[in-house]
Amino acid sequence: MARHELLGGLIQVYRRSGRYWQCSASIGGRQHRVTTGEEDLSLAKEFAEDWFIELRGKSRAGLLVTEKTFKQAADQFLKEYAIITEGNRSKRWVEGYEIKLRLHLLPFFGDMGLSTITPGKVQEYRVHRISTSSTGKAPARSTIHDEIVALRQVMKTAIRHEWLKHLPDFSPPYKTSGKVVHRPWFSPEEYKQLYETTRAHAKASQIHHKWGAEQLHDYVLFLANTGLRPDEAKNLQHRDVTIVEDDHSGQRILEIEVRGKRGVGYCKSMPSAVRPYERLLSRPKYVKQGRARARAKLPPSTVPPELPKPTDHVFPGNHIKMFNALMGRKELKLDRDGNRRTAYSLRHTYICMRLMEGADIYQIAKNCRTSVEMIEKFYAAHIKNRLDTAAINVLRAKPKARKPLSEIYESAVDADAQDYI
Repeated sequence: MARHELLGGLIQVYRRSGRYWQCSASIGGRQHRVTTGEEDLSLAKEFAEDWFIELRGKSRAGLLVTEKTFKQAADQFLKEYAIITEGNRSKRWVEGYEIKLRLHLLPFFGDMGLSTITPGKVQEYRVHRISTSSTGKAPARSTIHDEIVALRQVMKTAIRHEWLKHLPDFSPPYKTSGKVVHRPWFSPEEYKQLYETTRAHAKASQIHHKWGAEQLHDYVLFLANTGLRPDEAKNLQHRDVTIVEDDHSGQRILEIEVRGKRGVGYCKSMPSAVRPYERLLSRPKYVKQGRARARAKLPPSTVPPELPKPTDHVFPGNHIKMFNALMGRKELKLDRDGNRRTAYSLRHTYICMRLMEGADIYQIAKNCRTSVEMIEKFYAAHIKNRLDTAAINVLRAKPKARKPLSEIYESAVDADAQDYI
């Protein structure tokens, strides 16, 4: 290995097997190395001298980072998180952390030492995100909260590797409890309007859109009567669904083995979900129709249509565009508070309707694979049927009016006089 010393041995310029010369120097008891990016030795020496002078100036000004940086901790976190959570967190969830770090956190915190990331710096980051939004609209409170969660995960990784001694307090100093708003859902009247719209659309669709329109209609009915999350419905296979007769009610329902973000769980549907699923089960697989003129020239097919297999997905297609278009046509995309409705709103509709019918909140939480606290916070607060009028409008019996003290005294005197006589 070729090696040269500069400034009396303060700088070492060397080259191993690569093309470019490297340089190293010791500042404040810590070794620093960098590539010169030069193949010529004289140019490499000039770069090394300039680099050393700049490095020493930063050290004297207290600007030299002599500890692990946030970028190094973030790289370590992403390396560990993807391996440790494999099978427990989806690939998209891990990618979400990577996107938050790459787009927002690393440009702000990347070159900072871990010990310099204080609650004040985090507050500066919040102000920076709100004031420099590219869309002109401040990010949602939940968006910034998710980014702070990613920041906290990186700092915890640094603590585990003993790069940091303690975790700073990253909680927001102002507005610690935000306004609780209900999740967007369809009221009973709006839900009826929605499924009547999807049914009419399925009947009126042309042949090359008919399969997707029929699937969407059954998708709406299925989710609104089971409470499944959209990702759970996407992962659902026909072998996970069984039509059974309920022991308590005697009605036909669906028993569903659900696989989603909470792992494997179970769900029992409303009776209204049976008929849509039977249509899904008996509907042939999608076949591309092609152009109308080409179809007219083909002879009638004698091959029987292929029905879904137990290992096939119940909802193999993606109907988001059609679903949004139909909601926009009937002005159902936004609720009265301006919240956008999505396929997730069908799950919220299921929970709200069950609460309105007086179902037990604990059983709903178990059937929807969530917690009672979540339902109480986001659903039960705005359901008027959850208020017990008999327990609220309580009227106590009014106490009898008390006699004046003078009347009590006179009656006592009269009683004593009668006893004396």
